[in-house]
Amino acid sequence: MPWSNQSGGGGGGGPWGNKPGGPWGQGPQQQGGPNPPDLEDLIRRGQERLRTVLPGGGGGGRGVLALVAVAVVAWAVSGFYRVEADEEGIVLQFGAYDRTTQPGLNYHLPYPIETVLTPKVTAQNSIEVGMRTAVSGGARSATSREVPQESLMLTGDENIVDVNFSVVWMIKPADPTSGRPSGAADYLFNLQNPESTIKAVAESAMREVVGRSRLQQILTEGTPETDVTAQPTTPGAPAVEPVRKPEDVQSAAVTAAAVRELMQKTLDSYDAGIDIAQVQLQKIAPPGEVIGAFREVQAAQADRIRLTNEAQAYANRIVPEARGQAAQTLQRAEGYKAAIVAEAQGQASRFSQVVTEYSKAPEVTRERIFIETMERVMGAVDKVIIDPKASGQGVVPFLPLDQLGGQQQQQQRQQQAPRAGAGANQ
Repeated sequence: MPWSNQSGGGGGGGPWGNKPGGPWGQGPQQQGGPNPPDLEDLIRRGQERLRTVLPGGGGGGRGVLALVAVAVVAWAVSGFYRVEADEEGIVLQFGAYDRTTQPGLNYHLPYPIETVLTPKVTAQNSIEVGMRTAVSGGARSATSREVPQESLMLTGDENIVDVNFSVVWMIKPADPTSGRPSGAADYLFNLQNPESTIKAVAESAMREVVGRSRLQQILTEGTPETDVTAQPTTPGAPAVEPVRKPEDVQSAAVTAAAVRELMQKTLDSYDAGIDIAQVQLQKIAPPGEVIGAFREVQAAQADRIRLTNEAQAYANRIVPEARGQAAQTLQRAEGYKAAIVAEAQGQASRFSQVVTEYSKAPEVTRERIFIETMERVMGAVDKVIIDPKASGQGVVPFLPLDQLGGQQQQQQRQQQAPRAGAGANQ
């Protein structure tokens, strides 16, 4: 050996002795630089320290075996792990997916054979698109910042609209019937950056849905300001439904449902293991530079719907009245027609009966017809009867029975009037 072993010395060195240069000592110092360590001395010192640690002074090979046994037991026990109620255990065998374990106490082969990951599968996560919300001063105040690069989108009729929305997502739970690894395994191994992927898919799906829609659909349909319910403008007039085209009927809920469905379909094609719980539309508005013009358009649309409803209500009131008057006129004409026809039929029947009687007794019938005719003609006029056979001027006096009856009734009324006045005074 180039240098001899050293068993003593002075100086510091800490708990391993007083050798300078570390716990295992150092070879002799020579001119020209440090010397390499003495390997035999290092082995001997290690054996001495090991005997002091083992019980009973080491006991030779049995102490080493006991130490190895303790290490093996500790290594085997390290395979126990706990999965919380909101987690799933993803067991990897030599770095590859092997199985999924449920909440509770579980066991896997110790490291490095198997390892386990425990992602939270019930936690709901949120991603904002088109805006960023920053919370300051605790949860009491929050400020939102617009991100035009994400929020400005082109509609199907080549207009620009500003859309802010958020996506609520979570990891899919395990499904034994699917024949695939659990959603948590897909989430861990199939996506390199899950949040960036979800955000890109959300923005792409929203742009596709907005690109298939017209601007008026997105801005006006389903909002309280322009969704005008028809109300009667005149008391008693019936309510009228707004006149709308079928393609105009779309609401924010329909848009959000379409975006969610498209996002879920895209992520499932990636085997991402992600479930889109909800898409929440925060704002749908035209860009700030032209918002005044769009408000005027909305007001014009509301006026158009209101005037259309008023015209429809007026038509609903006038048309039934006109139809009622027409039906009344037709009924009167039918009644007049029936009366005239019945009267004509009666006169014709009477004439036929008279002819029949006249053929039987012409003289009597002529006299009867004459008398009835004179009765109808002379019955309503003042008459003076002259009899040529009478003496004098031939004027026959007669009693005016009708006049006498009228005078008698007038006298009775005059007598009853004073009696009624006396009774009222009493």
